[in-house]
Amino acid sequence: MAALPELLACEAQAHPSRIALQGPDSAFSYGQMMQAAEALAEQLRLLGVKRAGLCGDNSLAWILADLACLMTGVVCVPVPVFFSSSQTSHLIERASLDCLLSGEQGTGSEHLGHGVWLRHLPVTGAGAWMPEATSKITFTSGSTGTPKGVCLSSAQMTATTLALKERLDGVALQRHLCILPLATLLENIAGVYLPLLMGATVIVAPLQSLGMTGSSGLDLGSLVSGINQHRPHSLILVPELAMALVAAAEQRQLDSRPFRFLAVGGGRVSPELLARGRAAGLPLFEGYGLSECSSVVALNVPGAQCEGSVGKPLSHVELMVDTDRHIIVRGNTHLGYLGDEPEADDWLDTGDLGAMTPDGFLLVNGRAKNVLITSFGRNISPEWLESELIQALGAQQAVVFGDGEPNPSALVVIRDGRSPEQLRGDLAALNASLPDYARLQALYIRRDPLTQAAGHLTTNGRPVRHRIQSDLPTLLAAAFPLFSSTLSVNQSGDSHMAFFDRLQQETAEARAHVTGAPVVSAIAEGRFSLEAYTWFLTQAYHHVKHTVPLMMACGGRLPERMEFVRKALVEYIEEEYGHHEWILNDLEACGADKEQIRNGKPDLSIELMVSYLYDQINRCNPAAFFGMVQVLEGTSIELATPLGEQIQKLLGLPNQAFSYLYSHGALDQEHFEFFRNLMNDITDPDDQQAIIDAARVVYRLYGDMLHSIPLPADRKEQAHAAA
Repeated sequence: MAALPELLACEAQAHPSRIALQGPDSAFSYGQMMQAAEALAEQLRLLGVKRAGLCGDNSLAWILADLACLMTGVVCVPVPVFFSSSQTSHLIERASLDCLLSGEQGTGSEHLGHGVWLRHLPVTGAGAWMPEATSKITFTSGSTGTPKGVCLSSAQMTATTLALKERLDGVALQRHLCILPLATLLENIAGVYLPLLMGATVIVAPLQSLGMTGSSGLDLGSLVSGINQHRPHSLILVPELAMALVAAAEQRQLDSRPFRFLAVGGGRVSPELLARGRAAGLPLFEGYGLSECSSVVALNVPGAQCEGSVGKPLSHVELMVDTDRHIIVRGNTHLGYLGDEPEADDWLDTGDLGAMTPDGFLLVNGRAKNVLITSFGRNISPEWLESELIQALGAQQAVVFGDGEPNPSALVVIRDGRSPEQLRGDLAALNASLPDYARLQALYIRRDPLTQAAGHLTTNGRPVRHRIQSDLPTLLAAAFPLFSSTLSVNQSGDSHMAFFDRLQQETAEARAHVTGAPVVSAIAEGRFSLEAYTWFLTQAYHHVKHTVPLMMACGGRLPERMEFVRKALVEYIEEEYGHHEWILNDLEACGADKEQIRNGKPDLSIELMVSYLYDQINRCNPAAFFGMVQVLEGTSIELATPLGEQIQKLLGLPNQAFSYLYSHGALDQEHFEFFRNLMNDITDPDDQQAIIDAARVVYRLYGDMLHSIPLPADRKEQAHAAA
């Protein structure tokens, strides 16, 4: 079997001028890619490099350096961008690296060409034992804080790539966009080697430009925008990204037409999500693999798929489920772990439980051991985090849970009487020291210890995890929750979005009525008049003048259990008081009679919006008021400053006519973050639903107002109106 460099050389000979790598500012044809990689390989030979760490953001230089290592036999060790400094140091020392390669210039680095920089590392000794045929060492996120190095040969990576190419025969993929870090083995093999052997173009962009930060951070708007811009045929997704893109496709924010194959792996995916995605035009196909098998070992594809399964095994491996229901693999397993002698057994126990269907599809039913897998595909040992919690928080007991969630949570027993605020600070300090995928999203504090009598502990004091999991609703209901991120676990024990994110998601369709108002595009096209601006400000005055009275009415009606919300309203009132007078001053600067407007009446949409909110507060649930906050402050952040600047440029008005728009564009950034945290503290389902329902109504009515703004038909009409 030819190795990857030889196979890529054949592709370059077949179509040398076809684009192989596409970056933000440059591109390489297949011929240019091979020439550049060969030139870099020669540089590595001359420098005597044997083991190189490959670090940095996704870039063309990263791929070229990786290919150069393959060509020259340098052991390549990708350094995940999300590793903590201590994990990176462990990786460098464990692998005894000669140097670090990067697409970014660093202190003491030298340029090898084609954007690749090399920094020599001090000699640290012989390093850990490594199998002779090792070509790449991929460090997993580690089920503990110390990652393990999986040693792979070039032949093993080639075998996986060719097996994937065979499985995808008939799927025409010409453009693949890398949205996972290239240091992730799955993206490295299935997102770079595979498309290149298929003669496709690999599109690479900085992860932050695609909304990705760390191992788990996501700005969905930036990701969707980047995907829509690049129009790839294929993507590799972890479950968290699949969920986000399905929601975006359902809301018609994501253009699904270019997609031909979206692979999902790295964690459990619900059949319902896959079905929703396909209904929204996303060709989602679940697969399964692990680093120890050079990534993918099973994959669903068009024409050969089974709902609820991860597909049939690829042709280069044997896979079976033993009598203990463990999934075991043979045929393309790793050479060994860095520093550990390889095991004699040909079969590799994956650590997963599963079953095979009669027609050969693999079902994965969970972990055989206690390791949690986050929805971003990161492995976490609960025992590791529990020891960290006991040490950092002085907890008497700790149990970590959250398999399939973006981040883990923990139930802790603390009996020394510290306040929640003190513990919040301790939790923040602990999270700051952890890799981002292992940071705790929620802490549930108990004062009474878990006991053996209740079945929660073994005789030697270890947690009985299955019993604790089954009793989790009761245990959490009796605990005090502290949240450190936007995701949490509710008191019934079900995993779910924190309320703010749910509010955003469930009002997305209603929000489109505001952001899609004709006035937004009209301003961008230069079709906006002084009449339109004064009409908008007039309506703003008539609802803003009710903001403080509405807050006071809400505060007076809140039950005692929501005292923390009443306290927040006091702060809101101080911030909002008098803003309606700002609007009148803006109107006066536009030449309007502010007293006439003060005594006038609003548009019917605003009259109904204000009346609805008073009615909800007085007759139904006072929490409904925050539906208005969701709409108005969110809209201010998104539209106020950019539209204000365009309007001022179009109409030539003084700054004194924009105190409302400009202040709210900036001011509401802080308000909205305050609002986000407040919403995440509201846990009563009735209160939450009242806020969601009110937000939908206010989006509708506020959007009706925006749709009613009188707009000139064209610039000529606008100029005539201005004259």
